[in-house]
Amino acid sequence: MVWRPESLARPRPAEAGLLLVVAAGAWAGTVLLAQGMAGMTGTMGLDLAAFVAVWTLMMAAMMLPSVAPTASRYARSGSGQSGRRTAKVAGLATGYLAVWAAAGVPAFLLAWLAGWVTGRHPGAAHVFAVAAIAACGVYQLSAPKDRCLTHCRAPLASSRPEGWARDLGAGARHGAYCLGCCWALMVVLIAVGVMNVAAMVGLALVVVIEKTWRRGPAAGRVAGVAALGLAVAVIWLPWLAPGLHAAPPMMMG
Repeated sequence: MVWRPESLARPRPAEAGLLLVVAAGAWAGTVLLAQGMAGMTGTMGLDLAAFVAVWTLMMAAMMLPSVAPTASRYARSGSGQSGRRTAKVAGLATGYLAVWAAAGVPAFLLAWLAGWVTGRHPGAAHVFAVAAIAACGVYQLSAPKDRCLTHCRAPLASSRPEGWARDLGAGARHGAYCLGCCWALMVVLIAVGVMNVAAMVGLALVVVIEKTWRRGPAAGRVAGVAALGLAVAVIWLPWLAPGLHAAPPMMMG
């Protein structure tokens, strides 16, 4: 049988639904947390452990919907028992999120640096914002991005015997390719605000489209061009990057 990437867009409801329910819960938690952190820059006053916990919750909300089709296909491989399929999805998701949780450490350092620069060197913060968004645009158009996205869209395979360790490993490998595919998109959050819910929704949609739509790679390149355009706009409109700039003052009537 010839595999086609677009087949990932038709997950089986049971296995995909498990991750979608978890993602929905993560979105609810993220939105609640964001209400108390709106407009805060840098690490939002969080220490490393708290930041990584919030980051992991955000990644569960943003990334698990794009993993649902792959998890469904993975769960249907090997054992046909329903309970085992659920365990496979849980193991896969755990390994996958562990990679994104680990990525929360460099994200914390970058957010801390962004907050420090914003408070002490506004001019440098402006450059930082433009560079972060432009870096996303450049990476979206690069060969490494294409290679990682190709792996993200491919079915998972493993020579290991079935078991929890195999599922964790498969999830971690998929997460590593996903991190390689999407890290630049997440850097945009540093510029626009880590807890910027509107930006999170937009980036999550880009990720889902890239990974599941048959024209996903082309859509990813369009997103790259859009990021480059946003970087140029931020040069003259710094408030478009509120994570590194203050919003413009409101005009009083």
